[in-house]
Amino acid sequence: MKHIKPVLSILLATIWISVSEFVRNQVLFKSFWTSHYQGLGIAFPSTPVNGAMWGVWSLLFAVAIYSISKKFSLLQTTLLSWFMAFVMMWVVIGNLGVLPYGILLYAVPLSLLEAFVAAWIIRYFTKG
Repeated sequence: MKHIKPVLSILLATIWISVSEFVRNQVLFKSFWTSHYQGLGIAFPSTPVNGAMWGVWSLLFAVAIYSISKKFSLLQTTLLSWFMAFVMMWVVIGNLGVLPYGILLYAVPLSLLEAFVAAWIIRYFTKG
């Protein structure tokens, strides 16, 4: 019974992260991404396998948030996990030349919200 709370919190956070990523990248900004990638002469990766890997990424992000949350406050967990997942990802894809920098105006606040809500879900469902 003791292990149900962490598993539940990680599962719920994974669902939140997956939905957030899908809405942001496949609903709100898909045309932005596809036109950017077309300008680079490559296709925007949106196959089912790519979607599945984002699901894996969401689970790994939720596990990392859970681990961080055991030692840090909600705000510290949010900022540390956001930096670890998003800032480092943007550095890598920027280095690869596939980051459309204009999207950061929207991606920064939305990704901070994503990390905050995931951290809150984990803290809420593991307390007690």
